Amino acid sequence: MSGDFRNNSTAKKHLLESYKLMLDFYGIELCDGETGEVRRAQHWQDRFNNLNSHTHNSLRITRILKCLGNLGYPHYQAPLVHFFLEETLVNGHLPSIRDSVLSYFIFAVLDKSQRRNLIKYAYMNYEPKDEFVWCPKKIQMLWSRAVQTEKGGGS
Repeated sequence: MSGDFRNNSTAKKHLLESYKLMLDFYGIELCDGETGEVRRAQHWQDRFNNLNSHTHNSLRITRILKCLGNLGYPHYQAPLVHFFLEETLVNGHLPSIRDSVLSYFIFAVLDKSQRRNLIKYAYMNYEPKDEFVWCPKKIQMLWSRAVQTEKGGGS
């Protein structure tokens, strides 16, 4: 059934229009239709306040991510999740949805390599590092050693 959807240009067009509408509702805009890159919309502060105070939207975002992956837009998944990781872990604008981003959004991404890169990005920006539970400790140690080596701290 999803193959039929992916081959229907009208259905895909409508899905993309709905995606843009939902992004706008969350204070986000699609800047590149080819790559799926997103950024904050002009009205992001009000919408982010809504996301922080109405965490039920996290379930909707997880469904949107799964839908994108299954219905022909899997390349849109990782950019959206990366955006949420940056806004939660780096910028601190969405603290109420941080756990959903880490526990659900990342794992909705179908591409294993992209998912791994998102987990690594999350780990590198997560504090305190010893409380990071979204990948094995041995992987975390490898990533930490690689950073130390890059900074000249390793031998």
